[in-house]
Amino acid sequence: MNRATIKETPWDAAAFGMPTYEITEYTQAALQAAQSVPGHYTIKVDPLANKRLLHEHDFYYCDTLLEPHCGKANLRHFAHDEVTVTRDISLETLLAICHGAFTHGRFHRDFNLPRTQADLRYDSWLKQLHGEGKVYGLLFRNKPAGFIACNGAHLALHAIAEDLRGQGLAKYFWGAACEKLFAAGHEEITSSISAANIAALNLYAALGFKFRKPLDIYHRLVT
Repeated sequence: MNRATIKETPWDAAAFGMPTYEITEYTQAALQAAQSVPGHYTIKVDPLANKRLLHEHDFYYCDTLLEPHCGKANLRHFAHDEVTVTRDISLETLLAICHGAFTHGRFHRDFNLPRTQADLRYDSWLKQLHGEGKVYGLLFRNKPAGFIACNGAHLALHAIAEDLRGQGLAKYFWGAACEKLFAAGHEEITSSISAANIAALNLYAALGFKFRKPLDIYHRLVT
C-alpha cells in the first residue's frame, strides 16, 4: 500500500477498534491499493468530480463538508449579559455535554459503524483538545452550557448542552468565543460543518460567516 496516498488515522482506529485510513489522492491506483488491506477508508473529493471510480470500488457517500470563514470586520456582534466564555471548566463536565451530541457527523451516518463507537471518537477528540488547553467552556447563568474547542483560529469541535438547544443562545456563545480569538490577533476564523447540519449553517450565517471549499466524503469498509 502506498503510504504517500493512503495514510493511517490512529485517532479513528482507537475509537473503532480496527485499522483506519484516509486516501489523499483520488486515483484508480489509490482506490485499488485500498482493496487489498482490511480496514475502514475515507476519501474526500470535489463535489463536481466524476464519482464513477468510487462506485466501481464500492465506496459509499457519507457527508458533504463546508468550511465557514469570517474575517474580523465581518463578524456580527451579539451580546448577552448571562453568557460567559471560560478556560476554567473540567473535562468531566465537558464530556457529559459531548457524549451523544453529534448526529450529523460522517461516522454517525456511516451504516457500517456502531453509533456508540462514533460517540467515543468525539469524546476522545475532546479529551485530546482539552489536554492541549484548546477548549473554551460556555456558561449560561454561571452553569455549564457547552464548549468550543479550537485549533488556532479553527473551531474544530463544539456543542451546546441538550437542554439549552433551540433557544437562540448559540450566537451569543459563538460570538463571544470569536471575539476572544480576534482579540488574540487572529485575522480569520474558520470551522468545518456538515451541509446537512442546518442549525449550524444558520448560526454561522447569522454571525457573518461565508462558506467555501465543499468536499464530498466517501467511506469504504474492507473486511
